Amino acid sequence: MPISIKSSREIELMAEAGRILEKVHLELGKALHPGMSTLDIDRLGKKLIEGYGCIPSFLNYNGYPASICVSVNEEVVHGIPSRHRIIKEGDIVSLDAGVIYKGYHSDAARTHAIGKVSKEAEDLIKVTRECFFEGIKYAKEGNHLFDISRAIGRYASERGYGVVRDLCGHGVGTALHEAPEIPNYEVPRKGVKLRAGMTLAIEPMINIGGWEVDWLDDDWTVVSRDRTLSAHYENTIVITDGEPRILSASLDGSK
Repeated sequence: MPISIKSSREIELMAEAGRILEKVHLELGKALHPGMSTLDIDRLGKKLIEGYGCIPSFLNYNGYPASICVSVNEEVVHGIPSRHRIIKEGDIVSLDAGVIYKGYHSDAARTHAIGKVSKEAEDLIKVTRECFFEGIKYAKEGNHLFDISRAIGRYASERGYGVVRDLCGHGVGTALHEAPEIPNYEVPRKGVKLRAGMTLAIEPMINIGGWEVDWLDDDWTVVSRDRTLSAHYENTIVITDGEPRILSASLDGSK
């Protein structure tokens, strides 16, 4: 499948989608507290997204039953919200969300500490976020796609973390998932040459333990095989003729 190159008009529509999605993430992050259910989080997320005049990207996508993927502790991604899953002090909670604004998607994820968490949980969240920023140092026109992958994987691996291999980042635009696929680990190829106008969702998924994962019986929730903590950080970016532009995080927001 060819990689879509977006026009300036399309990029501005995606930038607005990203600004809205950042606001949703900021408000969800402020609302998180011990005692709320993961279904409470999803309901609030749907209300916020629709309140901004957008459509939740994830709701009914390939059958996914919610608007926000809520993944707790050892859950890597795609946790299904439930009234029976109650978050508590010391948990880490990954929220993955997308919005559709005038036909264009933005996709972003954040991992939050609930109250006081362990030092290893704090470090995991910090390193996962840092992996994203290490990766996008190479998200420049003329570089190759897997330069991003290599930087993410090396940064995490050198610090002793497991880099999930069964899931990856992706292109994004009028579809939630477009070409290309973007691994978070080093691969022995260069990948396509990056061009201005490519819009990509870069999303490190990092485990405290090994990289291996399992799918639960709901066929959605992905967990670390060794059941160690996992974190997720994602933004939608656009390749430019200079530095990459992050569309779903501003300097004073989820930097």
